Amino acid sequence: MTRIAFAIVFLMATSLLSTAAVATEPTQAEQTQLKQLVQDQLAAFQRDDGPAAYGLAAPGIQKMFPSPDVFIGMVKQAYPPIYRPQSIAYGQVADSPIGLVQKVYVTGPDGQNWVALYRFEKQPDGSWKIAGCSLIKDSEPTI
Repeated sequence: MTRIAFAIVFLMATSLLSTAAVATEPTQAEQTQLKQLVQDQLAAFQRDDGPAAYGLAAPGIQKMFPSPDVFIGMVKQAYPPIYRPQSIAYGQVADSPIGLVQKVYVTGPDGQNWVALYRFEKQPDGSWKIAGCSLIKDSEPTI
């Protein structure tokens, strides 16, 4: 299965596992909080800190990947642009049919450009977790 196909299947599967949907545009505070969540997970990947990265994943993700080692192994294999990006730029957080989504523009270790779509899930305690990430090849020209 190609990485893009895997990402699409992964995103579809995680959207089915979602326990909460958000129907309104995110507040500025939520946007800041969600961007920080992605930044924290990307920083954990850079440090090879599987437990920290895994701790930011929603329960549905943790059920699919039952340990930090299995989770980070999957990210290394299927998401090299996320695991070791050359560069990162953050887009907007917006509501979508699958919930809140953060666009992140990444250049992978091979120099290829990608758009990572991070999806979030609000937890019963009011906190947010990352409920999925889909990578889409970025065909737009860069400046």
